[in-house]
Amino acid sequence: MDAFLISTGLVALAEIGYKTQLLALLLAARFRKPVPILLAIFVATLLNHALAAALGQWVSNMVSDDILRWLLGVSFLAMAGWMLIPDQLDDESGSIQKWQKLGVFGASFVLFFIAEIGDKTQIATVALAARFDAIVPVLMGTTIGMMIANAPAVFIGDKMAGRLPLRLIHGVAAAIFALLGLAVLLSPWLAA
Repeated sequence: MDAFLISTGLVALAEIGYKTQLLALLLAARFRKPVPILLAIFVATLLNHALAAALGQWVSNMVSDDILRWLLGVSFLAMAGWMLIPDQLDDESGSIQKWQKLGVFGASFVLFFIAEIGDKTQIATVALAARFDAIVPVLMGTTIGMMIANAPAVFIGDKMAGRLPLRLIHGVAAAIFALLGLAVLLSPWLAA
């Protein structure tokens, strides 16, 4: 249950105000059809994060516990720092137009899947799956976290985006990643 809850909370916080949430806003503004956009985001996230969680599980089985502890601790600390760097969406308007021939679902799926490759939440999914050695709870948590952050973006658009305290939200997410990193690195001494 810890893997699910931590994955859900971290990804939901990490996603607020970042690239893929901004993409969700653009898709909603362009297509004005929230249901196929949300379904595409869900399927793209599920597929992308399944691959990431499987990679995390594989890594956790391939390296020793000490190496894994250091990899995870440093990864979580790096994620904490990365959370404090604002994301910018490249010119996705042209990309949306390019993929528009696939329809609302197809264009949303392709663009969201591509945007998630190497994104903070995908890398967090790898690290969380390795940390908890659990694919399904992490996959469920990270996917639900993405939906928690992106569904409001699709439905209410940029009306609420300007009212969110993004610095505070990113700071909280960074603090949680930092605490996870320190807990992992200090775990041998904390358990004693």
